[in-house]
Amino acid sequence: MKSYSLLELSKFIDHTNLKPDATTAMMEKLCKEASDYNFKMVAINQVQSKLCAELLKGTKVDIGAAIAFPLGQTTIESKCFETQNAIENGATEIDYVINITELKAKNLKYIEDEMTQIVSICRKHNVISKVIFENCYLTEEEKIALCKIAVQVKPDFIKTSTGFGPSGATLADVELMKSYVGDTVRVKAAGGIRNAETFKKMIAAGAERIGTSAGIAIIEELKQELKNRQKSTIEI
Repeated sequence: MKSYSLLELSKFIDHTNLKPDATTAMMEKLCKEASDYNFKMVAINQVQSKLCAELLKGTKVDIGAAIAFPLGQTTIESKCFETQNAIENGATEIDYVINITELKAKNLKYIEDEMTQIVSICRKHNVISKVIFENCYLTEEEKIALCKIAVQVKPDFIKTSTGFGPSGATLADVELMKSYVGDTVRVKAAGGIRNAETFKKMIAAGAERIGTSAGIAIIEELKQELKNRQKSTIEI
């Protein structure tokens, strides 16, 4: 187990609003909340990159653009352009969705090429890269295959889910992913993480970043837990 301060736990959170009807006012609110609560990143649709970069200028909050979101069903060229464009508009982290069709066809070379190209763009610009598996559609064999590719390509993170599929992150998936990538690649859990108990379980299972729209509620729960126990840290 490890002890974490409230600030350290806040830094696990990617504060998320990926709704298709997200307004400018919603983005302003999201960015202010992320800054106020010391979250690591705002997770947004790619088109919001420039706006959020402007809103978060001078803060320590990263701008995380979602690429080929949420289906992943665009060409490598399209994903690369979208990645480059997001970075040019101020994105400092990239979360892209793999091509599930090609994975189902066992075209692992395609998946590796896609990952290599997108991760290379991110590295060139010193931007964090995250690969979204969308595990709810995958077999265990497919998840393992993706982990093995990630160990070779070395994105910064592999991620469980978009949050838009039939199910989100599971402890079993986080444990599986972590068991195959070890310390070579970090794991992000996203989708369905709405309370402090689940948040802590995901971290205990090996997640080093948590994507959630319930970050404020989670931190407030943890703050109350610390108050009740008269502690300054939480063991996970």
